[in-house]
Amino acid sequence: MKFIIALILIIFPTIVYADHLPCVDIGPDKPGPTDYIIGADDILTVNILQPEQILNDATVSPDGNISVPYIGNVVVKGRTLAEVQAEITKRLGDGFLKYPLVVVSLKESNSRKFFVYGEVTHPGPYPLEENTTVLRAISMAEGFTKFGSASNVKVLRPRQRNNTGYDTIPLNIKAIMSGDCDADLVLQSGDVVVVSEAAF
Repeated sequence: MKFIIALILIIFPTIVYADHLPCVDIGPDKPGPTDYIIGADDILTVNILQPEQILNDATVSPDGNISVPYIGNVVVKGRTLAEVQAEITKRLGDGFLKYPLVVVSLKESNSRKFFVYGEVTHPGPYPLEENTTVLRAISMAEGFTKFGSASNVKVLRPRQRNNTGYDTIPLNIKAIMSGDCDADLVLQSGDVVVVSEAAF
């Protein structure tokens, strides 16, 4: 409860609705360990458990590769941890190690980001955790400036087709704060939250 009240005060320092509480998750759910899609700059841990133990941390290069002992470069960008683990296990077993046991895990996620711009206290890029909503994104940016409008918030979402331009998704933060959970939006990697000035 203290967390929820604090979040309201951050986003609306001068407005508190006594009869309504916003739809706020106490914390985002963590992504499934094998469902995560790997991107550039992510840091992976490749742990070879047998027949000999080798622990290797690898940063995904801009072209999407990591280097693994014995087998060299492995393309990982755009793939899941489970897929990468299966490929490394297979390649190690093809003439390098006998019955290799490999575990690939995510040490640090640096590729999934969203952006908050406009009339917020701290605009800029933020790491995207699973189930991060627009309301949570604004709270991470420490709320609106005194000029920010809760009724004038939009999300620019990169278009999947042709990878050019953005689709615009308008939102009403006041409605979300009043309890309309359906009005909130779960962000995707690359989304841009824009908070415009209030009309005076």
